[in-house]
Amino acid sequence: MAKSKRWSHKVTTVSTAPPPGTFTKDARSIARVMASKKVSPKGIGSGIRMIQFFINRAGKGLPAARRRELEKAKQILRKKLKK
Repeated sequence: MAKSKRWSHKVTTVSTAPPPGTFTKDARSIARVMASKKVSPKGIGSGIRMIQFFINRAGKGLPAARRRELEKAKQILRKKLKK
């Protein structure tokens, strides 16, 4: 029996749990939500990883405009992390 390639749909986590629809907003809103202690109790780095996981999981089906917005959100969070 072949091993399933789609392992990511089984991933669940309690450390980073963004509310539904978070990744459909603008970059500043995404960054604000992902930086909050309620969503990312382990810190901003956890929020950045969750955004990257979302990008990876969406794959080729993610529109270029949405990918750019998510990348902007990651950059905003990285700037906050450096402060």
